[in-house]
Amino acid sequence: MSSPPTIDAARVAHDRKSGSPGSSVPVVRLQGAQARIGGRAVWSDVDFAIAEGEFAAILGPNGSGKTTLLRVLLGELPLAAGTASVLGRAPGAVSRQIGYLPQRRHFDATIRIRGIDLVRLGLDGARWGLPLRRSWRERVEEVIDLVGAGEYASRPIGRLSGGEQQRLLIAQALISRPKVLILDEPLDSLDLPNQTSVASLLSRICRQQGVTVLLVAHDVNPLLTYLDRVVYFGAGRAAVGTPHEVITADTLSRLYGVPIEVLHAADGRLVVVGLPEAPARHSDRHEHHDHD
Repeated sequence: MSSPPTIDAARVAHDRKSGSPGSSVPVVRLQGAQARIGGRAVWSDVDFAIAEGEFAAILGPNGSGKTTLLRVLLGELPLAAGTASVLGRAPGAVSRQIGYLPQRRHFDATIRIRGIDLVRLGLDGARWGLPLRRSWRERVEEVIDLVGAGEYASRPIGRLSGGEQQRLLIAQALISRPKVLILDEPLDSLDLPNQTSVASLLSRICRQQGVTVLLVAHDVNPLLTYLDRVVYFGAGRAAVGTPHEVITADTLSRLYGVPIEVLHAADGRLVVVGLPEAPARHSDRHEHHDHD
């Protein structure tokens, strides 16, 4: 099996209708990167760069190394070879400038904490229960408004829908004004309308806030309209480029090892057909180590 193509992602020209990202300086860069877990190479020879204000999806079959990449970028896993940088520094050195949303949490219906209180925790967990300064209160209101959660932010988080909960979790990740927002499977367990709604929200955050967004996902279809960049893992390599460069039947079939069809809708949209279903997850820990 030949290696999937790697396309230079450093250039900033892309298909976004509203214009180019704010800077050509890469916010995230990997060069000749190899990640190993338990002595096994998860992926090797990975080269890509994500520019400021880009919306990038990290895609690929289970076990291909998507969550492994997040661990590298968060400074939790050192590379076995090559280099990685975030905002021009070593991973882990800029953690305060990264907003991170881990794999989806499930809130029991009996949980009484309000959505607004959940968002406040993003300021500093140590401040829980203490009065907030006026500037902090204003910031909480600002991010709640940004994600469109004002109508239900005062309700108990356990009584909100999955889509409403996810918007509040995104607000929590944004409250510290990060330059990079990293989300691990934020569309998981949401129905299709909510998946599309959250994808649209994240695209708007990129445009309006200049935040670079990296999102891990299994199903690419709800995202395709909004993406600037795709990092697609498979067969121990990464295919990188714009959606139209990477989302092709040939590339995806090679990465998954099964026939994948990519259709072109009349309005220019790409529709991927035949992706294998993601297996049910048993726990975040199991997913983190075994199904990245």
